[in-house]
Amino acid sequence: MNRPIRSATYASHVKIFIARLAGVAVFDPAGDRVGRVRDVVVSISGTAPPRVHGLVVEVQAHRRVFLPITRVRGFEAGAVVFSGQINVRRFEQRASESLAIGEMLDLEVEVGGERMTVLDLAMEETGRAEWSITKVAVVRGGPPRGLRRRRRGPTRIVDWSEVRGLGAVQRDQGAANLLVAFETMRAADLAGALHDLPDKRRIEVASALDDVRLADVLEELPERDRIGIMSRLKPARAADVLEEMDPDDAADLLQELPPEDADALMALMEPDEAASVRRLLVYPEDTAGGMMTSEPVVLPPTATVAEALAHIRQREITPTVAAQVYVARPPIETPTGRYLGLAHFQRLLREPPSALLGAVMDTSIDPIKPGYTLRQVTLYLATYNLMAVPVVDEAGRLVGAVTVDDVLDHMLPDDWREQYREPGGEHD
Repeated sequence: MNRPIRSATYASHVKIFIARLAGVAVFDPAGDRVGRVRDVVVSISGTAPPRVHGLVVEVQAHRRVFLPITRVRGFEAGAVVFSGQINVRRFEQRASESLAIGEMLDLEVEVGGERMTVLDLAMEETGRAEWSITKVAVVRGGPPRGLRRRRRGPTRIVDWSEVRGLGAVQRDQGAANLLVAFETMRAADLAGALHDLPDKRRIEVASALDDVRLADVLEELPERDRIGIMSRLKPARAADVLEEMDPDDAADLLQELPPEDADALMALMEPDEAASVRRLLVYPEDTAGGMMTSEPVVLPPTATVAEALAHIRQREITPTVAAQVYVARPPIETPTGRYLGLAHFQRLLREPPSALLGAVMDTSIDPIKPGYTLRQVTLYLATYNLMAVPVVDEAGRLVGAVTVDDVLDHMLPDDWREQYREPGGEHD
């Protein structure tokens, strides 16, 4: 991916627009990629141009670390190269610092007495290994809401000294331009970015995401962040987001809320969506019934291999759910008619497209009961090397499927997402 990022060789006329750095790969002196740029750390002091302290770099295991600007050797097309070593302690923002991408984009400012919105910031090397924010890209009017980015006039590039209000905390900042910088992130990476934002900014960005994107991100956030965001959404919006989540994830989130709040949200959901969640809530959390998804891929025995492949090819179906197709008598929505067997996607790839599922399904894998404990489910998946296992009730109906990722979520401690990002330590 080519980005207009120039060499860091000292030259005051070279400008690097900070929003374009988001997601750019970071390479060590040996040429190995160590992570990606997630933000730029600056300090605002009086009327002087803000000094750039360094970059926030996301390395393996979603840990965000600090890379001093003095160690950056060059900004090249699609890459940042540094010298020396990178400190692997987690980045902790100091009170005197601001995050250029996370906190300053979308700010409403004043330029020459006119109301403007910050689109981007440009930094220049003002001395040997010293960088400052010298220019601001602005557009007329206040910040757009949500993902709306309609131009209200030409973009202007102005000197930092012409801008008033960049250091202010604003009540309703908006998030459209920040979302532009984040739009290529995976849901888990965006969740990490939200987790590291101040509470106010986290709510603004989450509120600006569309329902599907927010649902995906909520599934990746720690419990405290999920509850904080859901509690700030309007009830109707929160119900819409729950409808976009996988039923098992929606059930988990509702169990984290006060019972009266959970009941109120389910009352606002579409009846079919709420019914799927309610069926999961009747099972203890650490059982197959409590872990399972109630929306596996289910087809009748008269469906063809071609139809099955078309179903698992859908983008919104996760790899673990798409690993196999379950065969049952109508109705084919859970709870189904009598469960018959399953067809793994590899078997489907080997069979003629016109073959019927009833002729190619595997009946040797016994389904499990909703009451199976976490330990029993884990041993079953490991014994038979399965990505997922069907869950069948006493009447022989398919009620869901437990996937490997469901089991991992329940085996790890409740705060594993926060532990995964390894808190602790400040940057140099």
